[in-house]
Amino acid sequence: MGSLLEFPFKLQTNRKILHIDMDAFYAQIEIRDHPELKAKQVILARDPRKSGGKGVVATANYNARKLGVHSAMSSMEALEKAPDAIFLDPDFDKYRHVSQQVHEIFHEYTDKIEPVAFDEAYLDLTDRPEPLITIAHQMQQEIYDKLQLTSSVGISFNKFLAKLASEHNKPAGLTVIRVEDIRAFLDNQPIENIRGVGVKTAEKMHELHIETGRDLYEQSQDMLMDEFNKQGFELYQRIRGIDDRPVEYERQRKSIGKEHTFNPPIRSEDDILAEFKIIAHELVKALQTQKMHGKTLVLKVRDDEFNTTTHRMTQNDFIQNDEGVINNIAIDILEEIGGYTKPLRLIGLTVTGLSPVSFENLALSLYES
Repeated sequence: MGSLLEFPFKLQTNRKILHIDMDAFYAQIEIRDHPELKAKQVILARDPRKSGGKGVVATANYNARKLGVHSAMSSMEALEKAPDAIFLDPDFDKYRHVSQQVHEIFHEYTDKIEPVAFDEAYLDLTDRPEPLITIAHQMQQEIYDKLQLTSSVGISFNKFLAKLASEHNKPAGLTVIRVEDIRAFLDNQPIENIRGVGVKTAEKMHELHIETGRDLYEQSQDMLMDEFNKQGFELYQRIRGIDDRPVEYERQRKSIGKEHTFNPPIRSEDDILAEFKIIAHELVKALQTQKMHGKTLVLKVRDDEFNTTTHRMTQNDFIQNDEGVINNIAIDILEEIGGYTKPLRLIGLTVTGLSPVSFENLALSLYES
């Protein structure tokens, strides 16, 4: 049995961390844009009745989730659980645009933002004097007023607890976990709900008769480290409400990319080459805005069966931030792999291995040109 006596850490409770998570984001956008779907079960995936059963669920609205549909489930299994559901092909360009609008609202409150995905982020609001509940309500209301979308918010003094809190009362929920709430909140959680406990870890936990947060709390640090190595140490901390990870709002970007999705898919090489030019133009603008460049160009494609592949080409020197140069490298990659015979739903170009463009870099590129 573990005890607080063996635990040599102190809770850092002076931070104000907010985790905001958009509710069934992709599905909610589609329902907003098509109000007639509001009372329906909506699943974002290829319709298995038309695709021969191929496809995976990107997300589903809460009406479908009540029937057991969830992301990463095969579309055929989703159809079995929700035979009356409406299946929609995802429109990631639209979702990305709406995500940018949501993040613009976040930046009205703080620039200390750690994006996690299109639909969620951590915000460090420690410097704000107002109560976090007030800020959270304002943010939720502004997102709804401007975008007609609901969100759920978790508030605490660290990322682990704020994330758990945001998941606690969806949709359109707001949950606060204070120091005095930790045991009451964590003890009754099924072990699968504890962040960091994946499917395989949960299976092993059940073998060890660890079913709830309370069961995990009662395990010694040594036992958890023996069974789960480094993860065991982290779980020992987390179940006591310890998480000193900062909101990483100054992380250097590792890549910059642009991609387009197509519905219906594009089929000809001429269409692919035309898209290369458009995407290369957008990519160069993004690189110039960020004042970055890199040595590797990655071509990403998704075919009409939702198979996604990437192909890359690395240069000895930094790739010039010139759309003609990037377009030509994309063509070289296409020729190297022999082109594409399947219709494509997505094409993306990304520059990786980024480094800031310095004055010397700029001068050298001008000289060499």
